[in-house]
Amino acid sequence: MKAGIVSYGAYIPRLRITPEAIGKVWGVDGKARGKSLGVESKSVPNADEDVVTISVAAARSALARCGVDPTKIGAIYVGSESHPYAVKPTSGIVGEAIGATPDMTAADYEFACKAGTAAIQNVLGLVDAGMIDYGMAIGADTSQGAPGDALEYTASAGGAAYLIGREKVIAAVNHTTSYTTDTPDFWRREGAKYPSHGGRFTGEPAYFKHIMNCARKLFDIAGTEPRDYDHAVFHQPNGKFPRTVAKRLGFTPEQIERGLLTPRIGNTYSGAVPLGLAAILDVAKPGERIFAVSFGSGAGSDGFDITVTDEIEKMDRDAAARVEDLIARKKYVDYGVYAKLREKIHMKGE
Repeated sequence: MKAGIVSYGAYIPRLRITPEAIGKVWGVDGKARGKSLGVESKSVPNADEDVVTISVAAARSALARCGVDPTKIGAIYVGSESHPYAVKPTSGIVGEAIGATPDMTAADYEFACKAGTAAIQNVLGLVDAGMIDYGMAIGADTSQGAPGDALEYTASAGGAAYLIGREKVIAAVNHTTSYTTDTPDFWRREGAKYPSHGGRFTGEPAYFKHIMNCARKLFDIAGTEPRDYDHAVFHQPNGKFPRTVAKRLGFTPEQIERGLLTPRIGNTYSGAVPLGLAAILDVAKPGERIFAVSFGSGAGSDGFDITVTDEIEKMDRDAAARVEDLIARKKYVDYGVYAKLREKIHMKGE
């Protein structure tokens, strides 16, 4: 059988902060800013949470749902733009933590917010080529935003893991494609603590151009149109962009409702589309079709045409926390706690 999704898992930190709490510090009407961005609150990683712990938690959830022996995993790729080490792979730590075999290929991926979907594509290729039986692809981030910058209202944390294989596939990946250009809408140089961005240019010609082109290419390859899908999920840097691009492509608000998470947890960067897809799989029924397109600044998009199989009814989806459970589990913090946790405040001598 063709490679597809055998299992999945997700993780979202419990802590939250609201736009009002952020805006209050900077003399900005945070409520109005949050409304303009379509964000009510965002997740905040605690002192003991980073891309490694998020990835491990998501990977363990994926394994809990399917019972696959982790020693059969032949590849682990972790996509993120906030790996805790500049030189030391997140993927190797994750493999050790979940009990994977050392006889595997592992690597950390970077492509802004689409690094996780790039990892999924690569693992699909390895499985389809017969080089491995199973592979794990993860998209996770603890995203950064400079104090007072517009990104601070949305940059959040979370991630999802996908176990790819050929047996007991719960979601078949019918087609995947990509669209990539050199569009410098968002960047962070080596050693820089916070990213820079091109302001309004992050929408056009970046986000909308790439998602629209990738989506249209996927429609052509699959021979489909929006009405052929039950669900759609797009990269969600805020609550407005995915709604706008969905409308331009011809999708209804109902089709994107389940996978649209940013209004409640913020922009999880590399975790955005993987988490949105996980939220859909939490409730998906056999035969339902899913359209997914990610976006990573720099810039590029990955698209997926997915069909849910009968195997999903045999899976114990409650063996791990569903995305809605993770969102409901929350505790709000003020800006002081947030700034400390995100290391925006440094002790003397640091």
